[in-house]
Amino acid sequence: MVSQKKIASLFICFLLLLLLPLSFSKPTRNLDGISARAPTVQQIRSRHHGTREVIVDNGIIRVSFSNPQGLITGIKYKGIDNVLHPHLRDRGYWDITWQGTNIRQGGLDRIEGTNFRIITQTQEQVEISFSRTWEDGHIPLNVDKRYIIRRNTSGIYMYGIFERLPEWPELDMGLIRIAFKLNPERFHYMAVADNRQREMPTEDDRDIKRGHAKALGYKEAVQLTHPHNSMFKNQVDDKYQYTCEIKDNKVHGWISTKSRVGFWIISPSGEYRSGGPIKQELTSHVGPTAITTFISGHYVGADMEAHYRPGEAWKKVLGPVFIYLNSDSTSNNKPQDLLWEDAKQQSEKEVKAWPYDFVASSDYLSRRERGSVTGRLLVNDRFLTPGKSAYVGLAPPGEAGSWQTNTKGYQFWTKTNETGYFTIENVRPGTYNLYGWVPGFIGDFRYQNLVNVAAGSVISLGRVVYKPPRNGPTLWEIGVPDRTAREYFIPEPYKDTMNPLYLNHTDKFRQYGLWQRYTELYPTHDLVYTVGVSNYSQDWFYAQVTRKTGDLTYVPTIWQIVFHLPYVNSRGSYTLQVALASAAWANLQVRINNQNSWPFFSTGTIGKDNAIARHGIHGMYRLYTIDVPGRLLRTGTNTIYLRQPKAQGPFEGLMYDYIRLEEPSRA
Repeated sequence: MVSQKKIASLFICFLLLLLLPLSFSKPTRNLDGISARAPTVQQIRSRHHGTREVIVDNGIIRVSFSNPQGLITGIKYKGIDNVLHPHLRDRGYWDITWQGTNIRQGGLDRIEGTNFRIITQTQEQVEISFSRTWEDGHIPLNVDKRYIIRRNTSGIYMYGIFERLPEWPELDMGLIRIAFKLNPERFHYMAVADNRQREMPTEDDRDIKRGHAKALGYKEAVQLTHPHNSMFKNQVDDKYQYTCEIKDNKVHGWISTKSRVGFWIISPSGEYRSGGPIKQELTSHVGPTAITTFISGHYVGADMEAHYRPGEAWKKVLGPVFIYLNSDSTSNNKPQDLLWEDAKQQSEKEVKAWPYDFVASSDYLSRRERGSVTGRLLVNDRFLTPGKSAYVGLAPPGEAGSWQTNTKGYQFWTKTNETGYFTIENVRPGTYNLYGWVPGFIGDFRYQNLVNVAAGSVISLGRVVYKPPRNGPTLWEIGVPDRTAREYFIPEPYKDTMNPLYLNHTDKFRQYGLWQRYTELYPTHDLVYTVGVSNYSQDWFYAQVTRKTGDLTYVPTIWQIVFHLPYVNSRGSYTLQVALASAAWANLQVRINNQNSWPFFSTGTIGKDNAIARHGIHGMYRLYTIDVPGRLLRTGTNTIYLRQPKAQGPFEGLMYDYIRLEEPSRA
């Protein structure tokens, strides 16, 4: 007979055998339970026009590339044969705008490769390359477009290696981006943020020639007069209504509510982008279109172009970004909620995984090949205080604030904590300046010493002190020094051209035509702001724009700041601090107590950031510290006249960040 003890032992062994598959043999699956497998690569000749294709398939997604061009022609996912546009040639592509020394050179380059290679192929991932070396007629760059598809991953990692040799011709480069045109029959719902998502009109709704829309003040903005869905009637469609600052631009994309599928662009890092954390870029817009931009002049202008001169070499890795697809097979009536939340969670995972450890190129540096920089930022503005919630970053050497227009190098940014401490991690080896700015204080900070980062280094800067521009105590101030015009008066939109997404919204400035409200509010005279009486949130219009006097006629505007001085130090020097949040073909002229006098101060023509037209609340930051001799002021009432004389159209103008008058120094 078998003893009870042996029976118990055999029973336990039997249970363990049952549990082993659950513990160690659980198959890898995506959200909807599709079994993943090792990715495979095929090179085939397409049935369409006999073209060649490369196909990578991991059991979850199947991605087709034109060979050797490297354009993404198809993405098969969750029973959808192609989530991309079925008819356009350009469905998933890189492009660059550029200009050479020869006036005939330049334009838009789709960056089509001429050579295909398999870089790695393992059980875990496939990395492929479509490259092109420079030849006359194309942009003078070597370009290597890389794509990575991993096991158990419903997406594509994309990055590019761009290189210029010093002996090559001069080059001006204005834009580098990746764009996707999605299937318009499936994708109608767009999401950029928690509070910026909606059902969208179609590309056909924008067709002016067919009478579906009416042209507005610039080509990007149209009024939908005969849309396919009556809910969009009279709404304005403008891709700039969906721009986003780089620091917030982690994930955006589209949802097919019918197929319950999401298509997302995830940007885990800002190091490869240009212009710093608050540079604004396009995201998703009508098409349906989803893009990620690495270099552009949006909200900055021509200052953002990358100029490469003879003898200048350049190499940069752009990306990787992650193209993520997800799906929902539940009975949830609003799949967009689940898909958006899942996309945000995936974005957080990608951010934590940065820098990736699976990228094959030696030009992309792993975590162990990078360094870090720590310190504590203090502000010395009459008193020494912690620089809390400040932005600090490493960018190529230059003047204070030069990071705003830097396009060639990498940038690494973070925010300080409540006591001013900061850590900048995963910095590529190189020589940098430490830059920053502190909310509540004017100006740009730059650490006096260069910062040399080596692989594996941990650099402690200790205390770094920013002394904001100040010559004397504050007499009065207008606004909040936050580098935007957000706190000023933003009028209500026109009812017949509004975007309902931004009604009762924190970003109410994103409506079309707000600049036109100035003429209605001030039809015959300009804004007058009285210090101590006026309220800048109600009485200071968010932008100093031109006044419309006829169908195509505009005139300059002169704003007045009226203030009282009980006493004037006629031998002293007062200081007017003027911080601009935006400038578009503008010239700020300052006069004191005589609006007909020669300007006491003039910026000259500045700015091409187009923030007024493009629904932005800021563009490029500028600070002017203006000495005002006491002899120009008087005891009692004084007036500062701010004139913007450029008036060829509706979009020339300024946005003020902050204005302050300081009395003479008591030192």
